[in-house]
Amino acid sequence: MAARARHSARGQHFLRSSALAAELVRAAGIGRGDLVLDLGAGTGVLTQALVRTGARVIAVELDPVLAARLRSRFDDVVEEDILRIRLPREPFRVVANLPFCDGTAILRRLLDPHVPLVSADVIVAWDLAKKRTAVWPSTQLGVEWGAWFELTLVRRVPRECFAPPPSVDAAVMRVARRRDALIPANAVTHYRRFLERGFRGGPRAVLTSTQLRRAATDLGFARNAQPRDLDAHQWAALYRIRAGLIHS
Repeated sequence: MAARARHSARGQHFLRSSALAAELVRAAGIGRGDLVLDLGAGTGVLTQALVRTGARVIAVELDPVLAARLRSRFDDVVEEDILRIRLPREPFRVVANLPFCDGTAILRRLLDPHVPLVSADVIVAWDLAKKRTAVWPSTQLGVEWGAWFELTLVRRVPRECFAPPPSVDAAVMRVARRRDALIPANAVTHYRRFLERGFRGGPRAVLTSTQLRRAATDLGFARNAQPRDLDAHQWAALYRIRAGLIHS
């Protein structure tokens, strides 16, 4: 009971069903030879399902007791904080039941466009998945991530599927790298600043009146639209308009 309380305090809730884990791995489309990270591997339920695909699996677990148990079963176990591990330099995928308390922080690391993440199927708190995958209302972080990745809510995972059960339901959220990025990766810092300004003052804060009038017509939004009314494609288009003005 003490161990469960410790993990619950860290936001770690373990999947109870190996059948559900196998189903999630199948849905993620993991294949033989893929490099896959199981972040917050815990009791190894997802790790086992991943290994059975023939993928190259790295299980990451901070708790020393759980990490020792994982090492007795699997070849590649890293005992480290998910937020501090060195991510692979080659293309990789993630299939993981993330600690609920660190979901956003972990995604910030993974969804940096310079990180060679191909896809991620992650279990996170329901509200987090719903917020980050919503087309409307948009959020600054969701728009930023949307320039390089597509985020979709795949399925609900009821709290009864976990031990110990969390206080909220969970969801499987899928992240897939866009084949054609909306913004060049080398512009990430400038684009982030552009979005900060745009989400403070709206489209009128980043475009001239003439540009705004033309963009509203061409991109399909009201000239008095709020920042949350524009999706990732529209914000990326505004950035390209603004960048064209800067470089003209």
